[in-house]
Amino acid sequence: MHVLHDAPLAPLTTFRLGGPATRLVTATTDAEVVEAVREADAAGTPLLVIGGGSNLVIGDQGFAGTALRVATRGFELRGTELELAAGEVWTDAVARTVEAGLAGVECLAGIPGSAGATPIQNVGAYGQEVSSTITEVIAYDRTTGETVALDGAECAFSYRHSRFKADPARYVVLRVRFALEDAGGLSGPVKYAEVARALGVEAGDRVALGTVRETVLKLRSGKGMVLDPEDHDTWSAGSFFTNPVLTEAGYADFLTRVHDRLGPDATPPAYPAGDGHIKTSAAWLIDRAGFAKGYGTGPARISTKHTLALTNRGAATTADLLALAREVVEGVRAAFGITLVNEPVTVGVSL
Repeated sequence: MHVLHDAPLAPLTTFRLGGPATRLVTATTDAEVVEAVREADAAGTPLLVIGGGSNLVIGDQGFAGTALRVATRGFELRGTELELAAGEVWTDAVARTVEAGLAGVECLAGIPGSAGATPIQNVGAYGQEVSSTITEVIAYDRTTGETVALDGAECAFSYRHSRFKADPARYVVLRVRFALEDAGGLSGPVKYAEVARALGVEAGDRVALGTVRETVLKLRSGKGMVLDPEDHDTWSAGSFFTNPVLTEAGYADFLTRVHDRLGPDATPPAYPAGDGHIKTSAAWLIDRAGFAKGYGTGPARISTKHTLALTNRGAATTADLLALAREVVEGVRAAFGITLVNEPVTVGVSL
């Protein structure tokens, strides 16, 4: 393990924001991860686990405790079964599955962060979620002091949520196992309309894996969702807010507000979300509430490419970012009666 004291955390996040940690431990094996967690727990020291840092908002005051950077590596294919160490770079792992001719995560290309974070958020994009391919998560259980294996059902996946997110202080993910599909070099059925249009195919069609990956990367790049150190639109956590899921009654109330504000012909996006629920678009809400691409005059602004991304233009503080986030939340609530929920994990701060 590598240990630093009073260590900057901002460089470990895609926002490039946040103060230092009292202590930063970098672990390169599962055993080192477990050792660092046990040591912190035994001493009663607050613990912050960092993977790729793509879903973190750390306060300007930093973190008074041990920050554990999981830098483990491991990519193992056994037929269509894939096992990834938690520290594997996710977008690189997706590229390797595509090269191997295996379908199941190709639409998740370009998503920043580490493999160990994917089950926590139930990472998804363009019609795919990791919950559809994850078979098992190997994690250290801080409550029992044991390493456990949780199957897909035990992970309690839902939209951008899981057992790990519901109880963030209990589990530290070590490895993730996936069941992929050999479809002769073809992708899974294309589910997302935007991807189907870009590919020139119908929803449900299968396309060459490499073509789907390149198309998704191009779509994400156009929205500033592929990391580029020279592009401040990518100094973000990707989508800052989750898409709201409403009851049918709640959606009806929302629709009334939409018509009152925008006219009777306005039609917000609506997607079935199971059990009498309807999902709508956070990006649509933000834009229609008056926050366009590029909104803001300070060092934290909405991306010029995508209204869902809040960005650090190079000199922002976490306080600047949160001020912008609160302005957006309050504006959407006032306009449509919906309270947006942040997707990134906040450390030492909150909306």
